[in-house]
Amino acid sequence: MNLRIRTVTAVLLGLYTLLFIQLNLVQLVRADDYRSHPDNTRDIVRQFSEPRGAIVTADGVVVAETVEVEGELERLREYPHGELYAHLTGYVSLNYGASGLESAFHAQLAGTDREIDLKSLSDLFVDRVRTADVVLTIDHSVQRIARAALGERNGAVVAIDTQTGAILAMYAWPTFDPNLLSSHDLDQAREDRFALVSDPEKPTRSRAFQERYPPGSTFKIVTAAAGLEEEVVTPAEPEYEVADEYLAPQTDHPITNFGDSSCGGNLTEMLRVSCNTGFAELGVQIGADALVAMAESFGFNSTPDIELAGVVESVVPSADFYDENIPLLAQSAIGQFDVAATPLQMALVAATVANDGVMLKPHLVAEVRDSEGTLVSSTDADAAATPIEFETARELSAMLENVAANGTARSLQFDDDIAVAGKTGTAEVGESDNTHAWIVGFAPADEPRVAVAVFLQGDVQTGPLTGGTHAGPVAREVMRAALEALIGDPTEQN
Repeated sequence: MNLRIRTVTAVLLGLYTLLFIQLNLVQLVRADDYRSHPDNTRDIVRQFSEPRGAIVTADGVVVAETVEVEGELERLREYPHGELYAHLTGYVSLNYGASGLESAFHAQLAGTDREIDLKSLSDLFVDRVRTADVVLTIDHSVQRIARAALGERNGAVVAIDTQTGAILAMYAWPTFDPNLLSSHDLDQAREDRFALVSDPEKPTRSRAFQERYPPGSTFKIVTAAAGLEEEVVTPAEPEYEVADEYLAPQTDHPITNFGDSSCGGNLTEMLRVSCNTGFAELGVQIGADALVAMAESFGFNSTPDIELAGVVESVVPSADFYDENIPLLAQSAIGQFDVAATPLQMALVAATVANDGVMLKPHLVAEVRDSEGTLVSSTDADAAATPIEFETARELSAMLENVAANGTARSLQFDDDIAVAGKTGTAEVGESDNTHAWIVGFAPADEPRVAVAVFLQGDVQTGPLTGGTHAGPVAREVMRAALEALIGDPTEQN
């Protein structure tokens, strides 16, 4: 009898052990596989049947929200302004998951973040649904002006509050409608996504922060900063020879000026007319170590730390590359060769000069508030680096104000007495005659509040573009709108 009892007990214990192991395999080891299996839609249906917080602009405009609908999926994620914020909000899709801020702040929006879900001990025992809203730094009025000014021209616009690092507008064309991907019509959403990813214009990738281009003469701000910091030049000395070409060591191929013009003079004059020959010579005099170090201190060769995935770094070759390539150092000093930047990066360069040499960490999210209105988190101004000294920044500011008043960036000027500062750029596109157009700037020049960068992509259809003629008017409209959003009518501040 005892033998039988022991046998039965051993069998039951063995079965219990097997059941315990299997239960742990299902709940712990294989849980993710089961949840992600294509035949298991329970978790997906649950997610799309629960509330989700909104994404709202700084001035209170809802740009992503969840609405109730009929059917098994009780709620639908909608984007009321469609393509205007697509590269920022991203989307929430049954087929393709989440992207953009929808992904970065999923836990807060869905209410699964512990700071939101469990605010007190009683929340452990109460079935309460609590989500959170994400409040952007973007101003809706400025974002709309950016879209209107850019139009359907391939390019991007970035506007930054120079005193906080808050991004006031960031828009790029082409873009896409995230409602196509959030649709509950899975077959149609699949077709729409295939069309988007097959489009050679890459509308799902933002030209503001996910693509980089040669910055052309806007990079001369970095070169000038290196020259000033290394005491190779001052705003007044030395005087560079007036010339129509510069022949760097190790080459028989000279660098020429825009339109085959002649230029020279001191640093102030060379910035005013954007003199390629003088800046190429200055770059060689500065040397690769100092020029690359300055570019990296401004953020090149590192990825800007903002709340979005997929941000690409702006790049400049390593200093040792130029040991046997001095002609390419001269090219790099004028923003050509393998120097490449995002519009976000060049906006940060302008904002740093405007902020007396201190680079602030850029950010898109101002705060997160739960569904009861309680502040969960907020973003304060945070200094990321100090690329240049105060005096260097002030000297650059004065010279860039002169560029906007009397030089290539005159198209930045307002129709009133608000002083602005800026630098144009016209970047070559491969071996073709087509050129990209750039401009960066800030205003008011004496007490900066807003910095902008505008990039227009040149191609066979557009032909040659220039920063002053094509990018300048876009930047002026956006800068004016951003100032009005921050401080009201800037003409009334004087």
